[in-house]
Amino acid sequence: MIFSPMRTKHAQILKLLLAVALLLLSPRVAYCQALSLQSLVSPSTVIQKDGVPVRFAVHGFIEFSSVAELFPYVESQTRRWPGNRGFDDRARRNLGRELLRRGIESRVVSMVDERPLETLITHTRAQLQQALAEVKEPVPPGYAEAFLAVQEKWKHSLNCWSASPSIPGRVLSNWYPIEEGIRLYGETYDSTEHFWQSVKYHPDITVGDLTDLLDSMEKTDWTLWLRRLDDDPAIYLPNAYAVEFLRHNVVRERLEWFRQELTRAKASRDEHPRLIQQRGSAGLRFSAFEEKVLWGDLGDLFHLVYTFSPPEDPFRKQLATDHFDAVYLEGRRMGFISEEFRSLMLEIWKVKFLEMPRFREVIRSIPVEIRLSHFLNDGDSPDIPIPLYVEYLNRIRELARGPSSVH
Repeated sequence: MIFSPMRTKHAQILKLLLAVALLLLSPRVAYCQALSLQSLVSPSTVIQKDGVPVRFAVHGFIEFSSVAELFPYVESQTRRWPGNRGFDDRARRNLGRELLRRGIESRVVSMVDERPLETLITHTRAQLQQALAEVKEPVPPGYAEAFLAVQEKWKHSLNCWSASPSIPGRVLSNWYPIEEGIRLYGETYDSTEHFWQSVKYHPDITVGDLTDLLDSMEKTDWTLWLRRLDDDPAIYLPNAYAVEFLRHNVVRERLEWFRQELTRAKASRDEHPRLIQQRGSAGLRFSAFEEKVLWGDLGDLFHLVYTFSPPEDPFRKQLATDHFDAVYLEGRRMGFISEEFRSLMLEIWKVKFLEMPRFREVIRSIPVEIRLSHFLNDGDSPDIPIPLYVEYLNRIRELARGPSSVH
């Protein structure tokens, strides 16, 4: 038999197309698998990507694989402080609805999988209501209303974070690297995140001081210290993220992780954290991610332990000696959880989005009908609560859209 070169070429192309089709249909390629609306609203659904459950969280650290797993947690929180006068039946119901909404939003606005949000916003409100009406599993009161509220919010919002699929969403993130650097309070930084985390350290503090503090923390049993925060709803409820952050970070394994990261970063004992986070002649030393998970979390840990410790606590006094009793900048002393410190975010954004033309162009180009938002797995920020962060971001856009003073 004689084979035609053209026919052989055609057969090779067909085989290639078949191989690509099989690859795209393979369960291993999770991003190609559609997520139905009914699956999304069904509480027992465990969404998987690359064969791994896509988890979500409440308060940033309490994780779940399905919304059904969320329900018992919400119920346990509403019964957490029996007999407490400041936590009556109305407060319990409000807490239950709020936790349910936050959990569902965290399920939908995933940090690792865009499909849940894509599914929710590419269906109509009527279609979502129909899907919710067809759920056969038991759900708590307010379940449908929570899904509808999340859909309404994100059909008109842009999530501004470093991995946003939208370029403006990425640029509006504090993590966005600024090629020319940004000049803030007399120093130059690689991003606004670098500034925000560096100022949490007093200019006199050294890496050696941080290591000594970690040593002291490792020798401390934090069980009773955390129980005091857990047992009082007046402390826990307005500071839930901060308490869960502390619970996550005071364990020995996490403290050792901080120590290892300082070693990996090749930060010598006599170096000053505030100085080494500024732009140096050698170029970028720490990424914005490292700024947050190492310098940011470590600084937050020390500031929050100081904030929530009783006045007579010996470790609190040690933290004060190392200037974690406040944030110090240009002769000012600002409480870590204070309006004055939080307002610095607005000031540094004025530089980035009002004085730097290329960033002003980005933020002013986003239609006012779209609300700028910021949502990361239901995490919050004790240094600047997310609602305030979002308020500042939208205020900056209003200023950027006004008459330009930049030429």
